[in-house]
Amino acid sequence: MAELKGYKGKIRDLLISNKIDVGNLVKITSELTYSGILMPRYESGDESHIVLKLKSGYNIGIEFEKIEKIEKIGEGQSSVESSQTIEKDEKLPKILLLSTGGTIASKVDYRTGAVTPALSATELYEAVPEIAKIANVDAEVLFSEYSENLQPEHWLEIAKKVDSVADSEYTGIIIAHGTDTMHYSSAFLSFALSGFKKPIVLVGSQRSSDRPSSDAALNLIAATKFLTRCSAKGVFIVMHHDESDNAIACHLGTRVRKNHTSKRSAFETIGSPPAYIIFENEIIDNSYKNKKEFSKEYNPRINLDTKVALVKYHPGFDPEIIESLIKLEYRAIIFEGTGLGHVGKTMYESIRKAKENGIFLGMTSQCIDGRVSMTVYESGRDLLDIGIVPLETMIPEVALVKAMWVLGNSDSDHEIKKMMLEDCASEFFTE
Repeated sequence: MAELKGYKGKIRDLLISNKIDVGNLVKITSELTYSGILMPRYESGDESHIVLKLKSGYNIGIEFEKIEKIEKIGEGQSSVESSQTIEKDEKLPKILLLSTGGTIASKVDYRTGAVTPALSATELYEAVPEIAKIANVDAEVLFSEYSENLQPEHWLEIAKKVDSVADSEYTGIIIAHGTDTMHYSSAFLSFALSGFKKPIVLVGSQRSSDRPSSDAALNLIAATKFLTRCSAKGVFIVMHHDESDNAIACHLGTRVRKNHTSKRSAFETIGSPPAYIIFENEIIDNSYKNKKEFSKEYNPRINLDTKVALVKYHPGFDPEIIESLIKLEYRAIIFEGTGLGHVGKTMYESIRKAKENGIFLGMTSQCIDGRVSMTVYESGRDLLDIGIVPLETMIPEVALVKAMWVLGNSDSDHEIKKMMLEDCASEFFTE
């Protein structure tokens, strides 16, 4: 008998007496009759319910006191599934699918109940056989991590891999990526690989591939269609456009944020519509102002310096935090200020010290949309006099990543400011 993770007391005794283990297929007679796979419980969860995964894929909790009968009816689903062979049509274009992990590359392990990054890139391809009718896919695993575990060194590894196939026969690159930090990765790739000769698409999923209403397959299919049928260059994020399955959005990699925790349409382009909409077999070009990317000469600069802080100002913010960043020898601070780009006057002295220590100071806004405009109010003008640089319409997270990239590719204060204000990868937009 396994650990029966999360089950205690009378429930645990009941399961043991019936020789039932996590992962077994069971039938429970209560007010209704339920059949499903016994799932583990969170250790901190209440002790009065048994959790089953139904055939539909949804989990339910059944109150222990209402259970009339429980019986084991099967060993449950194996966590190892056989692979199928996908025949390639050599007439189709070739794309490279790189897997980094995340929900799109995850499935439930029915022995533990955990959603784990267990699918390899090849398994992901095999799980969506429709892709084989659109393109030939070469698949490779770079790493298998949830995106909250990805660090700037992972960005470098992804960028170097993509750069290595710049002159290959691939029509484009798909990067399977977790959604939580996907917009950070897309921003870095946009700067480091500016002018790349082929489209690069990061694609994720809000719901794992074995769950009901998963968006994994539709997002992957749409990404493949985009790479093979659109002449765009640049770095994009492809995710659901809305809660329907009819439209998938293609967002420019430096103009996108994850704006919802769980919706399939969590990602949104800030300040304009998505660059493209993939609607069944049609790709709608929204004339996004990224056309200059098409003619840029490819000049990879795959370097960064992580000595950059993103500081969200709030009432009661302790200026000592800025003093600490100075002591830690940070080279840049990106402020996420209020409104048009303000912080309280209690911050001024520490900001002045940061400037005197040669730290680049950039200002973005906490507001989801709009531009920084620091000449409107006296407080903004005071901050300009201290030396803060307004970053116009740049998204705070993008400004953070860009500063890391800029510091990795420049040493002089003048060059750092110049590069931060230069539109390198469509990170600025005109309202």
